[in-house]
Amino acid sequence: MKTIKIALIQMCVKEDKTANLEKAEKMVAEAARQGAKIVVLPEMFTTPYQNDFFPLYAEVCPGHTTDRMGQWAKKNEVCLIGGSIPEKENGKIFNTCFVFDQTGQMIGRHRKMHLFDIDVKGAIRFMESETLSPGGTVTVCDTPFGRIGVAICFDMRFPELMRLMVDAGAQMIFIPAAFNMTTGPAHWHMTARMRAVDNQVFFGVASPARDKNASYVAFGHSMLCDPWGRIVAEAGAQECIVFAKADLQKVEDIREQLPLLKARRKDVYTLKHVRMD
Repeated sequence: MKTIKIALIQMCVKEDKTANLEKAEKMVAEAARQGAKIVVLPEMFTTPYQNDFFPLYAEVCPGHTTDRMGQWAKKNEVCLIGGSIPEKENGKIFNTCFVFDQTGQMIGRHRKMHLFDIDVKGAIRFMESETLSPGGTVTVCDTPFGRIGVAICFDMRFPELMRLMVDAGAQMIFIPAAFNMTTGPAHWHMTARMRAVDNQVFFGVASPARDKNASYVAFGHSMLCDPWGRIVAEAGAQECIVFAKADLQKVEDIREQLPLLKARRKDVYTLKHVRMD
């Protein structure tokens, strides 16, 4: 299948975990009803984006939320990029994205590798490392729609990680993310578009909706960029589902017409990695 309909879910996340799960379930079903084959949830869609909540909302895998996501994928016959949730294992908490195929089987798990520790004077301070631990694997999943790379939010600022996904065959990369009102207006669009251009992939970013009453206010603007860096579809700030079509023939065509990947000087520089999920 060369052309795939994609749905990026931009939902408003509240403190009520049960309500968040019910909303996500309904929005996944609506995305499938409108023909989406790949559905992407936002970062930390079960919990407010706040360090105090991560330990309280954390779950083991398999667990209640991963079981439900598998059921949503199977019932709606979609490949589900399950945003992210706080996952606990061996006394640690990770910011983790689980990926499911159309049969409900888990085919990938990405633990956020680069923790969001920033201190922008006079604007925002957030230290994920106060509660979360970093993952250590590059995540690429085989699907009927091609190979998909998955990472989370701050990970997208590191081009080396995106390139490793492409070296492993990724034609699409999806990033559940929650840029804020300082970093979002400054870097959201340019980062997503350049990761698409650099790697000649379809690049999708799925954000929570903007809630001005939250302690952490997400930027929103979930969007899909094509391999030429064009924005195919984009949300505003409010809760919605963004639909877009990805024609994978464009990946092949653009990589042939503008052979960035072939032109790399591997005799001079290389990227190496050890762990692949």
